[in-house]
Amino acid sequence: MAPGPELLARARLLVAPELSASLVRELERITGRGAEPLGDGEAAGGPLLCVGAALPDALRTDRLLWFHSVNAGTDPLLAAGPWPAGALLTRTVGRMGERIAQYVLGWVLAECQNVPEYAAQHARAEWRRLPSELVAGQTALVYGTGRIGGAVAVLLRGCGVRTVGVARTARTGPPPPGFDRVVGADEDAEELAGARWVVAALPSTGATEGFFGAGRFAGVRGATFVNVGRGATVDLEALEAALRGGGVRRAVLDVLPEEPAAPGDPVWRLPRTVITSHSAGITADEDVARDFAACWEAVRKGRRPGLTVDVERGY
Repeated sequence: MAPGPELLARARLLVAPELSASLVRELERITGRGAEPLGDGEAAGGPLLCVGAALPDALRTDRLLWFHSVNAGTDPLLAAGPWPAGALLTRTVGRMGERIAQYVLGWVLAECQNVPEYAAQHARAEWRRLPSELVAGQTALVYGTGRIGGAVAVLLRGCGVRTVGVARTARTGPPPPGFDRVVGADEDAEELAGARWVVAALPSTGATEGFFGAGRFAGVRGATFVNVGRGATVDLEALEAALRGGGVRRAVLDVLPEEPAAPGDPVWRLPRTVITSHSAGITADEDVARDFAACWEAVRKGRRPGLTVDVERGY
């Protein structure tokens, strides 16, 4: 529920210290008030409007009017403690879907053009021709049909890839933009067996923890697995078994259950796997400013912002 205009007018603006000076100035311009540092101590009187990535325990009170996350994923924020009743939580999405979609497409094309193999051959000064693979006509199974999954599907479909989305439950009617069809999570077996790429774009919730486990990986028949969602959705031991058994051809992991992975972490030794540093969809200052401005305008007019997070579901 959006806070009322009277409370919004009195709210103090607290911003995380890691925000850039230019972004803080833009937040001040949008809200028409000066910003104060969002610290670990309890802020003095009045309703609070906070912008940052984390909420200190001292501010998890009924004085919190609204928290705008500079990140798209808010699961760490919600897992850190009880969310104050009635407090609005919004998030930053910006052009994240576009960035993540390009990340996925980049790895898909790199694989089809043997970029990893050619890079290894170059290091060995080896000249050997390798056959390329066409993406058109192959199937990508995208788990998650929201903003990010939809953006991935649109870009892949533009290259002639057949795109199948996996949602929590089966849907009737036309599929969302970018998808050839959408199936429910409990009816993905046939599509999983025929997929060339399996793209995970799931949020981290109680229902998705360990979603990609031994049972689901057992249904993969030579697909490459790409995770751009949340690390907790993947059972790494099950993934390793599928990689070593050959069911999963390769893996590209932008996210891990524990980040950052220490140099000695076994995850670095997964066969035929590339790990990137949770960087597929980094939000920029302009993303934060644009999305916050849209949320501010909606709240000011008494509407629920489109980027509101359902704190029960976690997304």
